[in-house]
Amino acid sequence: MLEFFISALILTGAIFTFIGSLGLARLQDFYTRIHGPTKATTLGVGSLLVASTLYFSFHEDSISLHEVLVTLFLFITAPVSAHMLCKAALHLELPSLAKLPESQTNSTVLHRQSSKDQHN
Repeated sequence: MLEFFISALILTGAIFTFIGSLGLARLQDFYTRIHGPTKATTLGVGSLLVASTLYFSFHEDSISLHEVLVTLFLFITAPVSAHMLCKAALHLELPSLAKLPESQTNSTVLHRQSSKDQHN
């Protein structure tokens, strides 16, 4: 029964990782591409690590802490790095395919004009 559960986790991890890789390769702009590796791939690698933890914990009669630590590190660092990449992209004003709502468009234009006036 454990083998079926581990196999299901491995298949789930492989599918999520593949979908995340496709998202990175196929989506058009930076902001949509960032979701593939951070969302789907994190779940995929997390599933693979949980499967590895279960397998080695039951076959070696001790808890496998290596995979647990890697999983914790992955779940902590992936969202933080994605957030920092998006903030850098916003700072560089990379273009996006998504259209801003009208209220945000006006406030963004006013903010850019006021910041340019302050620098002059």
